[in-house]
Amino acid sequence: MDTCDVLIIGAGAAGMMCAIEAGKRGRSVRLIDHAKAPGEKIRISGGGRCNFTNSRLSPEAYLSANPRFALSALRRYTAKDFIALVDRYQIPWHEKTLGQLFCDDSARDIIEMLLTEMEAAGVELRLNCPVARIDTRGEGFVVQLASGEAIGCASLVIATGGKSIPKMGATGFGYDVARQFGLKLEETRPALVPLTFEIGLLERLKPLIGVAIQDSRIACGKTRFEEDMLFTHRGLSGPAVLQISSYWREGDEIVVDMAPGADVFAGLKSAKQTNGKQAVQTILAQYIPRRLAQHLAEEAGTMNNLADTPDAALKKAAALVNGWRVKPVGSEGYRTAEVTLGGVSTEELDQRTLEAKRVPGLYFIGEVVDVTGWLGGYNFQWAWSSGWCAGQSA
Repeated sequence: MDTCDVLIIGAGAAGMMCAIEAGKRGRSVRLIDHAKAPGEKIRISGGGRCNFTNSRLSPEAYLSANPRFALSALRRYTAKDFIALVDRYQIPWHEKTLGQLFCDDSARDIIEMLLTEMEAAGVELRLNCPVARIDTRGEGFVVQLASGEAIGCASLVIATGGKSIPKMGATGFGYDVARQFGLKLEETRPALVPLTFEIGLLERLKPLIGVAIQDSRIACGKTRFEEDMLFTHRGLSGPAVLQISSYWREGDEIVVDMAPGADVFAGLKSAKQTNGKQAVQTILAQYIPRRLAQHLAEEAGTMNNLADTPDAALKKAAALVNGWRVKPVGSEGYRTAEVTLGGVSTEELDQRTLEAKRVPGLYFIGEVVDVTGWLGGYNFQWAWSSGWCAGQSA
């Protein structure tokens, strides 16, 4: 039987970072994955340029049953630490809106950087290596591979991610391991995912497919985000929608302000007084895309010119722009979700090391843990930070 000090299952962002750090400590490290290539989520992220972290990290950007759990890891290995690593490899990058950092060239630069670091740390990477079973033996673990091989280890790290994007091989494996060892799980659900509408509403909104709104403000309860939004053939997508999806639950209503900061009713009233011959949709088109302006004017019953439209009807049209209320029926699910909300309960893990409190030597890191960040590099930073912390201990 092959043996090592640390066996990490999952060659994604968190798993590779953990392998690097454990290897630097002189530990013998094996990193295995059932996929054909490492870092597949890294490769496709950010449109292929990898939004690898965010310069504006803050606690409120993370969802969890215990939102403060992530702070220890995020403070011990920060965005600046990862940026320093990227800079050391002379990987060019740029900052986009809201502190989002992207590679100038390709996400593959990040993957190559991590592979080089692993090689320098003496990490053995094995791909196409699915796991059949995990057993305990003495003070360690034995991982039975589907090939019939077995690997014994003192420390076992689960870095297999969540259920999001199953076409890339995502499964609930990490949750199964947690259940095997009696660890509590928080309910899992798709997050950072487009929202869907019922068929009748979709039919009405069909003319708007492909219409984008820059800097829309979307609210669900007391939570709101101001970013771009897109009408799709299933409902709504775009950064603002993906962000709010992590907070939305079935039965909830969302409120969309398509022209935040503008008093559309005041604009309509003013135009009515100065040039009442203009069509209502002409004024609405000063705030929102023309196709959307026409649709909302029709919805409000304001297809006449301004002079012939009562103020009550103008208020209705303005309300559709500044406060469109709509109730999604669901989301596009794990198929397109960027991450999985929920996972291994933080109650079960040591905040500094990510080790299971009741199972010495067993660690859970990255997306498999009940820590989910906003869109914009927050989840990658959690992967780097949690992987780094586990690597100091495993």
